Amino acid sequence: MTFGMKKRTNLTVPIGAGNTTIEDLIAIACDGARVRLNPNEEWRENIREGARCVERLWRSDKAVYGVNTGYGESCERPVPHELVEELPIALVRFHGCGLGRILEPDETLAVLVARLVSLARGNSGVSLELLERLSDLINYQILPQIPAEGSVGASGDLTPLSYIAAVIAGERSVWHEGRVKPASQAFPEHGLEPLRLRPKEALAIMNGTSVMTGLACLAFRKAEYILRLGSRITSFSVIGLDGNREHYDPRIFIMKPHPGQAEVAGWIRSDVSPGSVRSDTPRSRFQEPYSLRCAPHVLGVLADALTWIRGMIEIEINSSNDNPLLDTETGTILHGGNFYGGHIAFAMDALKTAVANIADLLDRQVILLLNQKTSRGLPENLTGCSPERLPINHGFKAVGIGTSAWAAEALKGTMPASV
Repeated sequence: MTFGMKKRTNLTVPIGAGNTTIEDLIAIACDGARVRLNPNEEWRENIREGARCVERLWRSDKAVYGVNTGYGESCERPVPHELVEELPIALVRFHGCGLGRILEPDETLAVLVARLVSLARGNSGVSLELLERLSDLINYQILPQIPAEGSVGASGDLTPLSYIAAVIAGERSVWHEGRVKPASQAFPEHGLEPLRLRPKEALAIMNGTSVMTGLACLAFRKAEYILRLGSRITSFSVIGLDGNREHYDPRIFIMKPHPGQAEVAGWIRSDVSPGSVRSDTPRSRFQEPYSLRCAPHVLGVLADALTWIRGMIEIEINSSNDNPLLDTETGTILHGGNFYGGHIAFAMDALKTAVANIADLLDRQVILLLNQKTSRGLPENLTGCSPERLPINHGFKAVGIGTSAWAAEALKGTMPASV
């Protein structure tokens, strides 16, 4: 694990004053930016009115799912008036059964930010105090110990998000200032006290898509890096193999105008300048192997996919994705299914497939470089050693085996999870 305090920047990201981007979330989760709730009084009053509306409804004995009813198939079971205020913490406690590794700090922060942004839309009926406490967890880096396993995503990320709700209530453990400690111990260090979760607040925290969405933001950032890295490695391979620069001629990509492959071809063309390969080299083949010639087409799939994947992720970040939801203008409770994580799951299935194809592409390029039959005069296995030491020097042979193994792992992981 790499648990530790994030290095602070001077950047502060506003919450509740407009849409939050993937880059905003990354700045907080990975670069140590802080959050600041919208100081606008109209926005704050809308949040307060949402909490008051929920209280009016349950005190009037109007049936509201998860507020004065049971959960799931128990929704037709009414909760006695005197037990309504105990229901939130009961929900939190019976979901404390997560398994697997504990999320890393950047992952936990991404989840916290995604949940804060969603609840700050003002449609979930939570109190301003709850939003402030979520902000405190982020800004003081009081990070709930969230197990990675236990969610199916079809009804939100109930079990992992219960660890956030529990910490807000002063229960379970957090990572804070270099060690694991009880939440109840970390709070006083910053002058904070646990909150008593109000009716609907535990459900509002838990019945949403913020774990998958926060992790999707981190995956998106890594995929952007892999795209540029894959392009640069391809350029190195073309130069090292004295490849044919004509494969990246812009006219080819006008004739099949997928924007992503044209963009990648431009990157490679820029890297592989006319002087970096020898145009006068005798060629037994005027067409390079697929892993060089078709690199823009493989990498371009990811480049184009990132455009619509960004749209799906950012809609999800800035959505109200719990149930039930509240129309504060009319005081109406809306029962629906915004907790369903289908869009994020589908987007991540597409992302991992595009990334796995790049892993396979780069593995093929490594084989071209290492194999004397295809490496065009490069030393076998790129040893670079003197002839007398060649019998005992195998250079990058094991690296080639490793890249094939890692590519196989990536391809194996493409089994869709959104079905």
